[in-house]
Amino acid sequence: MLRRQDAQSAQADDAATRAADIARLQLEDMKAEEIVEIDLIGRSSIADTMLIASGRSDRHVGAIADKVVSALKDAGIGPIRVEGLPACDWVLIDVGDIIVHVFKPEVRGFYNLEKIWSPDRPKEKLDG
Repeated sequence: MLRRQDAQSAQADDAATRAADIARLQLEDMKAEEIVEIDLIGRSSIADTMLIASGRSDRHVGAIADKVVSALKDAGIGPIRVEGLPACDWVLIDVGDIIVHVFKPEVRGFYNLEKIWSPDRPKEKLDG
């Protein structure tokens, strides 16, 4: 039983790495700006990797998001959940272990996810 779990875990890790690689390549191909990758392993249960990028306008943000989603689907990766279309100020693409955020620059600055998820940020202590 343990070997099967190890094999399944390795397959999931490979799929997550593949999804992140595909998403990153599409972000670069679509000329997304300020691409940042944040490792969430051991820090959050929502995902293993977060990719954050900016588009120059709402049309650019939408085009970037469409390209990322299309490439992931073409690679057979899924399920994929998308939030933020058609407004395109901030589009979130959830691929399970990978989350991709594509922002307009002013919206990215407002939410500042890099600061929130920075590995240098001290862990919060719960009172109690």
